[in-house]
Amino acid sequence: MEPAVLHPEGLPCPRVDSQFDPQWPAMLAAARYAHGCRARMNRSGSGLRRLIWLAIALVVCAGASLVRVESAYATPTTVLLAKYGELKGKLEDNAFQKPLYLESSEIDGEVKGNLYALIQEPFPIVQSALKDPAHWCDILILHLNTKYCRASAAGAWTILKVNIGKKAEQPIAQSYRVEFSYRVIAVTPDHFAVVLDAVKGPFGTRNYSILLEAVPLKSGKTFVHLAYSYTYGTAAKLAIHAYLSTAGSKKVGFTVTGQRNDGQVEYIDGVRGMVERNTMRYYLAIEAYLGALSVPLSAQLEKRLRDWYAAAERYPRQLHEIEQNDYLRMKRGEYLRQQGEL
Repeated sequence: MEPAVLHPEGLPCPRVDSQFDPQWPAMLAAARYAHGCRARMNRSGSGLRRLIWLAIALVVCAGASLVRVESAYATPTTVLLAKYGELKGKLEDNAFQKPLYLESSEIDGEVKGNLYALIQEPFPIVQSALKDPAHWCDILILHLNTKYCRASAAGAWTILKVNIGKKAEQPIAQSYRVEFSYRVIAVTPDHFAVVLDAVKGPFGTRNYSILLEAVPLKSGKTFVHLAYSYTYGTAAKLAIHAYLSTAGSKKVGFTVTGQRNDGQVEYIDGVRGMVERNTMRYYLAIEAYLGALSVPLSAQLEKRLRDWYAAAERYPRQLHEIEQNDYLRMKRGEYLRQQGEL
């Protein structure tokens, strides 16, 4: 696959009163607009920061509805803390048996997953670990479909060269190269946000985005929001539907859609099921990476691999794909491979 081509100039700068797509997470919308007009604002860092803050203050994404932030003093911190207050009950009592909430949507060829979670690690640790692009390669390689990841500089940008492939061992030449633009869009004592986006993906998919934002809580824990989205056209739709009618025909996501006559729970399937599974896999990778920071550096890789697999196996109906020994062997080899430039 031809490597993704990043926006050379980007989108025009919006006015302060511009409207965002109500289905986008507010931070992701702000990041996209800021990315597009960065070239014309690069001589004024404060101007870019003002744009991001004003854009974020305009909207908050809550489920599938648009919630306006009425206060002129709304900040990314208050926006995300308000979401924490809204979801607190669902974080405490849910089918995941951990403080986590997941939702998805599919509208006009764009599919999205939004995951909110409470994690044990203090905010300074989360921020320090996740603002380094190389650490994201250590995170992404835990995902079954990630075959390679390498961070490199491209002018003023950082690019993550990521190869996507099968959920099994395969030669790197048989995988698909996707180039993510990596940007930290907020680093403050009370808010952190980073976004990875790629114009082109495998099988004709495009506009991939992975957004992670976090805020500290008074309890010493951290509240995080992970948003994962992409769009697909006609060619990608055919490929996805071919997969869903064959190998993926029995795969489901996490959203409960009903109950069968025998009492068994029914879950969302199709494209939304796919995005929910992958959003969860990415989140579990972030969780495993942060959890392994407590052990010596020499032991961190093995702990990350084992913790990610164990966490995924808590949801076998959705996430079981491979046996543990096969996963460990595959990922040890892929981790070694990504230490060199390809």
